[in-house]
Amino acid sequence: MEITLDKKNKTEGLIKIKLGQSDYQNQVDDKIRDYARKASLKGFRPGKVPNGVIKRMFGKSILVEEINNVLSRKLNDYIKDNKLRIIGEPLPVADQASQIDWETQKDFEFDYQIGLVEDFTYELSQKVKIKSYPITVDQKVIDETVQDLKKRFGKVNYPETSEVGDNLFGSLKAEEGDFQKESVFFSTDKVAKKEQKKFTGLRKEDTVTFEIEKLFDEASELAQLLDVSLEEAKSIKGKHTLTLTNISRTEPAEMGQELFDRVFGKDAVKNEEEFIQKIKETIQGNYQRETEHFLDHYIEDHFISNTKITLPEDFLKNWLKATSEGQVTDEVIAKEFESYVRSVKWDLIKNKIAEDHNIKVEADDVKAKAREMIIAQFGGPAIASQLQDRLDAITDNYLSNENGQNFMRLYNQLRLEGIMKVIKENITVQEKPVSLDEFKKIVEEHKH
Repeated sequence: MEITLDKKNKTEGLIKIKLGQSDYQNQVDDKIRDYARKASLKGFRPGKVPNGVIKRMFGKSILVEEINNVLSRKLNDYIKDNKLRIIGEPLPVADQASQIDWETQKDFEFDYQIGLVEDFTYELSQKVKIKSYPITVDQKVIDETVQDLKKRFGKVNYPETSEVGDNLFGSLKAEEGDFQKESVFFSTDKVAKKEQKKFTGLRKEDTVTFEIEKLFDEASELAQLLDVSLEEAKSIKGKHTLTLTNISRTEPAEMGQELFDRVFGKDAVKNEEEFIQKIKETIQGNYQRETEHFLDHYIEDHFISNTKITLPEDFLKNWLKATSEGQVTDEVIAKEFESYVRSVKWDLIKNKIAEDHNIKVEADDVKAKAREMIIAQFGGPAIASQLQDRLDAITDNYLSNENGQNFMRLYNQLRLEGIMKVIKENITVQEKPVSLDEFKKIVEEHKH
């Protein structure tokens, strides 16, 4: 056997593999004998089929299978032993297989295209400065949250006449065209201010006509109302008529122990001061997750933009088309290739950081994370103690479900957490507290 690498340039190469008969014949003979022991053919006793008969019937397919096994194993070994940093998988030269004479040929030569990534460096030091935007919990947000909770846990009644803040139920029909929806509902306080007056003073079976594109300030509200995509919602226009079938109104719950228990659980808080503090802590926790998520995104952007990596783009395009079973076309590549390249670069950087800092995730780490997640889903430590005898079985069952995808999902999550932890410990994170509105604006401006 002879394996060589012919580098076309810094990012593309050709691995050539030459096989002689001695490289595969023993495996072929073993497989023929195995077939003969297991074969059940008419005219022969089980396990007594002559090797020659097996060879005539299945010899070619066995030869092809065993040569492919040898090629796969030797190709992977060569890449590993020579520490080649490849992208995607080696691609066999397409027209080579059609030129092989499997009946008579003894020596074979196979070529594989590979995409290579040169070694690269990244900067991970205090000189790297990344901005973070902790969101401050102001009194306005706390007040709005309290009002929302009072309404959410309030008492529902059904008035005869609608007011702002009521929920309206009915059927919707377009004035032109055949669009109609038998059952819709929305809250009038979500309606654009200029349109709200049309939806007050209404009674059951009343109708109201309006231009649907003016109903809400946000297209996402219309998408939810009509159960369509955001893009579809933005394109829907014209006069529509709502025929009212019902009105509901929620009387806000009173501040007191009943509300406290319904929001946070029995006796978790005992008075209004504790209730407000718990709300503040909950909001702060949610905000912290948003801040951390955006910081992670900022870090990803920084390293992709500031780490020089040359990729074999022509090879990548060919590899994507060749391995997608027709799903990736030239049109798809033109639209999505830039995003794909970005993802590949970030994966390479993460992998190198993990390698350089010896970041590893063990199976026990994944199992512990799964247990923690399952305990939280079942209601916390109190429930977990009741499930103790079955918790390991439940965890193992979860990790083995979906052909092990749950295991890999948690593995990748823990690995990423480890990588991001190392990055944040070694760079300078510059915090700038902002309001929620300011944070939303920053995120919106940063989208790409």
